[in-house]
Parts: sequence; C-alpha cells; structure tokens
Amino acid sequence: MELKILWMYHDLMDLYGDKGNIETLRYRASKRGINVVVDTCTLQEERNIEDYDIFFLGGGADKEQTLIYKDLLARKESILKAKESGTAFLLICGGYQLFGQYYLDQDGKKIDGLSIYDYYTESSDRDHRCIGNIIVEAKIGEKQVTVVGFENHGGQTKAVSNPFGKVIVGHGNTYKGGYEGYMDAKTIATYMHGPLLPKNPAIADEVILRGLNRRYVVEHLEALQDTLENAAHDAMLKRLNVK
Repeated sequence: MELKILWMYHDLMDLYGDKGNIETLRYRASKRGINVVVDTCTLQEERNIEDYDIFFLGGGADKEQTLIYKDLLARKESILKAKESGTAFLLICGGYQLFGQYYLDQDGKKIDGLSIYDYYTESSDRDHRCIGNIIVEAKIGEKQVTVVGFENHGGQTKAVSNPFGKVIVGHGNTYKGGYEGYMDAKTIATYMHGPLLPKNPAIADEVILRGLNRRYVVEHLEALQDTLENAAHDAMLKRLNVK
C-alpha cells in the first residue's frame, strides 16, 4: 500500500513545530510497511490536490495567513475535488480558520476563507486570548480518547457545527468556550499545536486510516508499541491533574 501526503505551505505555515505531524504520519505508516510519499506545495506551485490521500495545513500567525489566503482560494476547486475523492484533511490553527467563512484580525482586516465550512473566526481583545496547555476528550470511531496539546490563538471560532471534542482543560474554539476544533468523516481541524500527533497516537492513526481508505479498504491498523508516545501523553495528563 501507498500513502500520498500533501504538506501545504510548509515554508510558511509551520507554527510550534507543526512539521512534527508530518514526521509522525510518515513514521507510523512506514512502521506498518506502508510506502509513504510526502510532497510539499507553496505559493504559486502547481499540485493536483485531488491526487493525494492526506492534505495537511499547519498553523501560522496573521502575517502568514495574509500571505497565503489568495493562493489557497485559487485552489478551492481542486480542494473540493479532493474532498469528493475521499482525501483526509488535517488542519491546524490558521489552516483550520481558513477553511471557514472568514477571519477578522485584530486590525479589523477581513481575510476571506474557503467557505467550505460554516464557521467563522473573529479576533478577540488581548485579555481573551486562548493560550496554554489543553486537554480535549474526543470520540474516534467508537472510542473516547483524551487529546493533549497546546493552544495559542486570539481568534474566536464560532458557529462550529461539529466540534472535534469537549475541553477538559483549556479554552478551545472560544475563550472558556468548552468545545474545541471541528471534525467530520474526513476532516480533523483543531487549534492544538505541540505538535498534535506525536503525543496522540490514536489521532495519528485515525488520520492514516482515513487517508488509506481513499484508495483501499482498511478496517484497522496493526498496533504499534507506543510506550514513549503514551508516556508523553500521560505526562501531560498528570501535569494538569487529569485522570
């Protein structure tokens, strides 16, 4: 089997080590004998997004979002074709915001989103910034899992129809909002950096499984020995007094 991953704007949208998500996907798929192809794509480069099994877009500050959003909007048709073909999407922070209706920054500048989802994001004042370690409870398949990460965003994302999970510690989509991210059958979108996947192997495997099922029928993945991954995950739970 082969897994084709497209890493969008790798040179601009890589806040708080988001590249670790790509390395985790590559490592966990390769350990199972899956051939992994990772291609990058930045401004004005041509890629047929619908040819890829996984689409990854990391986080960036207002400056980086301003630099990429017009280029991203020009790719909307290809992105929609990818969704129709079954491509799995992993969107972090700024990537999450840009798949919504718009992002209104602190200066009142409106950055148009792809409008693929109904949610929208508006910047808060400095006293209501969502920052710090975060723990979320999410349902992956039939399992409830805890997800650990780090959030740092001024944007308040509203009108989220289907959150990624319920916040146990931290803020989430809005200041003290209680729910975090967005998720559907093919998209996981979240504010969680850290990066997200190394400390959350269940989420990494879910993304891999979704990607594989674009071209194959795969019901489950071979279990890996996740001693270090689980230790890192559990250390954060312990630090934040979550059992």
